[in-house]
Order: sequence, then structure tokens, then C-alpha cells
Amino acid sequence: MRIDLVSKEYPPEVYGGAGVHVAELVSALRKSVDVRVHCFGAPRDEPETFAYDVPAELKSANPALATLGVDLAIADALQSATLVHSHTWYANEAGRIAQLMYEIPHVVTAHSLEPLRPWKSEQLAGGYRLSSELERRSFESANAVIAVSHGMRRDILTAYPHLDPDRVHVVHNGIDVEKWKPTIDESVAARYGVDLSRPTVMFVGRITRQKGLTYLLRALTELPRDVQIILCAGAPDTNEIRAEFEAGVAALSSQRTGVIWIPDHVSRHDLCVLLTASTVFVCPSIYEPLGIVNLEAMACGIPVVGTATGGIPEVIVDGETGWLVPIDQVSDGTGTPLDPDRFVADLASALVLALSDESTAARYGEAARARARESFDWTSIAAKTLHVYSSVLSG
Repeated sequence: MRIDLVSKEYPPEVYGGAGVHVAELVSALRKSVDVRVHCFGAPRDEPETFAYDVPAELKSANPALATLGVDLAIADALQSATLVHSHTWYANEAGRIAQLMYEIPHVVTAHSLEPLRPWKSEQLAGGYRLSSELERRSFESANAVIAVSHGMRRDILTAYPHLDPDRVHVVHNGIDVEKWKPTIDESVAARYGVDLSRPTVMFVGRITRQKGLTYLLRALTELPRDVQIILCAGAPDTNEIRAEFEAGVAALSSQRTGVIWIPDHVSRHDLCVLLTASTVFVCPSIYEPLGIVNLEAMACGIPVVGTATGGIPEVIVDGETGWLVPIDQVSDGTGTPLDPDRFVADLASALVLALSDESTAARYGEAARARARESFDWTSIAAKTLHVYSSVLSG
């Protein structure tokens, strides 16, 4: 059996949770099956890994058209696969074409849903309609769809009601607790200007509407003045969103000391150090299928304050490994809070509570690492994924 896995992101070109998921899944799967990887971007040195650049004629085209050009090239290379497994709309069309052309079973993993990310029209303009259509027809024709959480499964069946529920499976994201673990390195902390004596709240994520950064910046103004804030935030969807976030950080910095914004890529070692130096991690997302960043923080032994939306409640155990912040949201796909002021106030209150009791935060952090180890191990996640492959191939 040869599995051909298709993804836009693959190391070293990883900027989000989907890329992390794919890299770890491939590593785990290769222990038992033959896996070839097809990804976007520059050539990779890894064996059985093939990269594809945007065709020269489409270099200046809308990103959705450029993506389609890459998918066509990848589809041409899939004809000898036993099964194709694609990740995100960027790669789905390659799998769908291979399914049509070569009658190869196609499995899709849903890391997000285009209908629930309408703000992407700011990034893709008319290309958002194309990305949405590519996703829809890939999901509806796939032999199986894997959701990374039960919350995501519900969203998939709502967004695509023609899908047979029996074809939609849940396999969570995972974490390697040997790679992500409490790490002390004072030289790294000093390089980023982190004061190890201060209570600290940390955020990691892309600068995009779904991460709830507008609400987070407002909530952070309510924290005690001795609290240090680390914002590892980069890869903005648009220049306008970056400018909006930059202005918010500048306003926050004008009111208090200890605001550290890190816009560039941070290595895993450095992230482990920064997480270990923090008191609490915050995930203010208004849309989050699961949130690998939460697992990374938990594996480093710190509790998480997260929004009770999407798959986040399947990771954080409220009152045991962290705090869940309630949110009532509009039903138009944007995830916008019905009462933004209430959401901000509740987010700030949860952070204040987490930061005010170091012994409770430490206890929750220990429980968080234990939960990451016991419930989100990549070996078991690979086994569940292989079970989906087997059910497709035998059906």
C-alpha cells in the first residue's frame, strides 16, 4: 500500500497547525506504510517528498488560481498511488482529480472550512469563491472525510449537508511530548527580552480574523500592570490586518511595560522556552477546529485559557487543565461574538484568575502535560488514520 499525502505546507515551509499535523502524521505513518509527500514550494531534501512550484504563467495570478495550477501538476504525479490523502482546500483538488482520472480513493482531512472563514475574501477577493467551490466538491466526492474534532465534524455536516455522515470520521490532532516539553534556557529568554520573574501570558498564532486578536488586545488592557505579555504573531492574511494588529500592540505598549511582540518564525526550542517561562497560554480564537498550539502549550506544562468554541473544549478540561471562556456567536460563519464586550470581559477575567493563583496554574499545567501525553499521542492518531484508510480500501 502506497499512501500519497498532499499538502500545501510541509517542513521547512510550515506556518500553521495543518502543516504541523501533516509533518507529524507522515513521520508516524512511515513506521508502518509507504508514504509519499507532495507539497508546495521549494524542493525538499527528504526522501519520497516532492515539491511543486506555481507555474510561471500563474505567478502573478490570484492565489486561488495559482493554487489550482500547482494541484494540476501534483495530480499528474499521483496515478500510481493506492490512496490519496489531501489536507486543506489548497491540496484537495489534486486528490479529487486523481480520484476522477485514476479511480484512486481520496481521503480529505478538514483542518478548517472555507464557509466558516468568510474574512478570507479580504485575502483572496474572488478567489475565495473558487476556494470554497474547490473545497465543497472535494468533500462531497471524497471516499472519507476526517475531522480533527467532534466540533469540526458537526461543522462539516452543517456546511455540507449532502455528505453521508458515515463517511465523516473524527481523528484528533496530536502532539509529541518528547519534542514539546518544559525547557529552561535563560539565554533564549534574554534574547527575546523576557523577564523570568514576572507573571506572563503568551499567545502563539497567525494574524488572522479567526484567532480573535482584536478581542485579546482589548482583554489584555485589563490585566494587572506587572503581567508580562508575549505575542508570537506573524504570517498576516493581509497588510491591512497586520497594520491593524500592529496599531493595537503599539496602543497596548503605550499603557504598560513588558509587551513583547515576536512577528518572525520561532523555532520549536525557543517556543518551548517561552512557553515554559509563561504562567498561562491564551487561545482567544472565534473559530478553531482544534488548536495544535493549545496542545503545544499543554505539553510544555502550562495551563490554557481558551474560547469554548469549535474543538477547543475537546482539548482543555475546564477547571483541570485550564479555563474555558464562554462565547455566544452569530450564525453567519464569521464567529463574531453576539456580545463582544461580554466576551472580552470574560476573557480578561479568566486570565486574571489564572495569573492570580500561581499554585493553581502550576497544578493545572502538570495536569495539562499529562493529558497531552495520554490523549493526543501521534502513534495512536496514526493508527486511527490507518483504520480510516483500511475502511475505504475494503469498502
